[in-house]
Amino acid sequence: MTVTHHREPVTEILRAMAVDPEVCGELVRTAGAHSPAAAPLPEPECRRQVAAMITAAGEWFATFGGIEEQDFAAARLLGADRAGRGVPMTALLRGVQAALTRAAEITVDRCRSAGVPDGALITAVLRLKEYGDALERQVISGYRAAERGTPHTPDAIRTRLLRRLLVDGAPPATEDMASAGIRQDGPRHCFVSDIADPARTRFLARGLSSPDGIFGPVDGRLAGLCLRVPGDEEIGPGALAVLSPPTPPGELRPVYRLCLRALDIGGRRGLRGVRDLTDFAAEIALAGQPLLGSYLSGRLLGSLDRTDGFHQQLALTALAFLDHGRRLDQTAASLFTHPNTVRYRLGRLHQITGESLPDAPSGPLGTLHWWWALTTWLRQDTEPAAPG
Repeated sequence: MTVTHHREPVTEILRAMAVDPEVCGELVRTAGAHSPAAAPLPEPECRRQVAAMITAAGEWFATFGGIEEQDFAAARLLGADRAGRGVPMTALLRGVQAALTRAAEITVDRCRSAGVPDGALITAVLRLKEYGDALERQVISGYRAAERGTPHTPDAIRTRLLRRLLVDGAPPATEDMASAGIRQDGPRHCFVSDIADPARTRFLARGLSSPDGIFGPVDGRLAGLCLRVPGDEEIGPGALAVLSPPTPPGELRPVYRLCLRALDIGGRRGLRGVRDLTDFAAEIALAGQPLLGSYLSGRLLGSLDRTDGFHQQLALTALAFLDHGRRLDQTAASLFTHPNTVRYRLGRLHQITGESLPDAPSGPLGTLHWWWALTTWLRQDTEPAAPG
């Protein structure tokens, strides 16, 4: 009796599923719906991991080798990655099992559409079950290996907890925080700095961390959560840090992203020391509407030529005039020139554009519009346009 293995079309169906963005996206969403702790993880990364595991399944169907011969590197990497991000094992397995079930359903539907005989279809389902069981075991293996290899020094524990609070992974439980010697009993200031030197970051993190605060490197920068506001002298000369108002745990991640944007703005302005996040509120808000800023710039400054150095000088002078409260003397001092020169440049700007800077009594909106137009015009001259 001859036994016929139906390598096709099951193998091709699995290969097609691996490169189908709709299938990969559906499996990622299915896993996230059954595992909320893993749902905040980056979707493009999850799609790549799903595609790799479906591809591996297709290769196994094509060879009909033993399950012990299969390459489960993607599954082990998945487990190790989720362990590093602090996703609980039970939550991870719920997501994996849900995705495997949905993948089997899609495979069966496509096999029926392709006319695979019932007998071959049953065989395919059993083999998918065998593959899924083995994949789960390898995910667990990768997870456990990562746990065994994870450093358990106080510095490493603080860094993992901080990343889970501010960036991704399952938020740490109160007992996890307590085991690290950190109280979690209310809002904390979110702290982000431009300090990136690893040795300096470790030194400052140890000095600033306490039961009321947790500090460590996050994405290469010194960051933290604290009750007590660090002083300029504690972060050292030449450093810039942004500090949020006291923030509840549920709002930490969006506030952390705002602090990063403020840090970038402050760095471009050459600021130093510990700065409050709200000092950058207007700039962050306006930066979120670049198209509107370019329209406003075109309306007020459309007659200026970005290739003309004198026009650049006019725009810089007008911006300095607004930044110094329309004080000619302070504007001149900041530009190392004479107040009459400032007055002349503002007059020339009016002649060229047909627009004049609003007077103080005209209200704050007119000033805001001019400030926005000027900063947009000057930034467009020095930075490439953001992709649409």
